[in-house]
Amino acid sequence: MKSKSPQENNNKPDFKKEAYVDLPLVLDQLATQELLKNQNLYDRTIKRAADIIFSAFVLIFGAPFFLLIAVLVKLSSQGPVFYLQQRVGRNYIYFGCIKFRTMHSEADSMLEKLLERDLSLKSEFEKDFKLRNDPRITPIGKFLRLSSLDELPQFFNVLRGHMSIVGPRPIVQDELKRYGVHMKEVASVRPGITGLWQVSGRNNLTYKRRVILDLLYVRKRNFLIDLKIILRTFGVLIFPRDRGAY
Repeated sequence: MKSKSPQENNNKPDFKKEAYVDLPLVLDQLATQELLKNQNLYDRTIKRAADIIFSAFVLIFGAPFFLLIAVLVKLSSQGPVFYLQQRVGRNYIYFGCIKFRTMHSEADSMLEKLLERDLSLKSEFEKDFKLRNDPRITPIGKFLRLSSLDELPQFFNVLRGHMSIVGPRPIVQDELKRYGVHMKEVASVRPGITGLWQVSGRNNLTYKRRVILDLLYVRKRNFLIDLKIILRTFGVLIFPRDRGAY
């Protein structure tokens, strides 16, 4: 009998194991799989084809620009050029979300010490999983975040099928509970490099508003909405200002 690969095993809930650990999550996975089956032609074929073509174009013709940013990141501080973080993808499958590194390499240990020393920072981080004035961010990292250029490597995630050009926010595991019963809908589509949240104020919005925008996109998504979001994203890149990116 042919054994299943780890990738195949990750695509289906393990009832003997997962149901014991987290039955609501397994039920949400089943509901999400049902939503996946009912997706239309745009979701199944056209959107994915457009993602591949656009991402390949950006990665090929933007290679010199990517190289310049990589050099600046490397020169700004010690550590790797890229930063990978586990995010929740479509159908609750986790993937490594790629970004240009914007923080010092010892950022995780710095965060623990910061939150231990300052309860107000701990409260801020627990609220939004962000710090507005984060001392861990490098000088070049601050610019990359303000302009959203740190997210350009996510086009590799799009090519691999982990993400889409436009979609809901790619969230971390700790944020699942913030989406509640709506997560099964959000997890029925690939998270996006950009989306309604990214062009509507980002971290200036309340977390509840973020969830509403993600849910609104999932329910109303179509070609015209995706096109409008992409055009608005170019506006954010060209005129960064204070749009909540930090």
